[in-house]
Amino acid sequence: MPRFDYPCPDCHATSSLHDAGCRFEGTEWQTVERAYVDVLAPLSAGARDEDDVRDLVPEWDALHQAALSHLRRSGRIQPDTNGRLELLTAEEYREQVSEPTTDPMRTIYRQGSYPGCHDNAVFAMIAWYEMVGLTWPETREKVLEWLEESGTWARGGFEENSPTELVDSKRHVYEAGYGWKEKAQAAKRVIQRHG
Repeated sequence: MPRFDYPCPDCHATSSLHDAGCRFEGTEWQTVERAYVDVLAPLSAGARDEDDVRDLVPEWDALHQAALSHLRRSGRIQPDTNGRLELLTAEEYREQVSEPTTDPMRTIYRQGSYPGCHDNAVFAMIAWYEMVGLTWPETREKVLEWLEESGTWARGGFEENSPTELVDSKRHVYEAGYGWKEKAQAAKRVIQRHG
């Protein structure tokens, strides 16, 4: 099944199979990706007012609005000092998404994992970094840093002999593009009992 660069702005699927109840279910994937391109193309030339972006799109619709909203929520675009929309550079974006800011990922990132939820927490961290668009080497580096800095590795409870062995054994999570939310919520419940 092909994977796409832009997720559905409603259900976040990156394949031609939308989640049940998605408001864009049945929308052809090239139409979803075209909406993102329509929004991003004018911003690639520089910051613009939101109204200008809308005016440059031949037919602005709910899909375009959802794509714009998703790009804002995911941090790909943000207001500049004049309130105009600005496309972040790849480096600015990587820096911005290196620390999750919303729960349940924020709890996992800040408090680290505990025995009993390590598998879910590591799975969630890898899947989240994949979802926000980091490459495998970037994801690997961020998760290794998190394991050490959060105290997760020091708490023990791992079958693997090193953090590197642990992260490398989970590469399939990154490559398959699994979702992070369910695993993150399960890990957060265990972490909160320790907090």
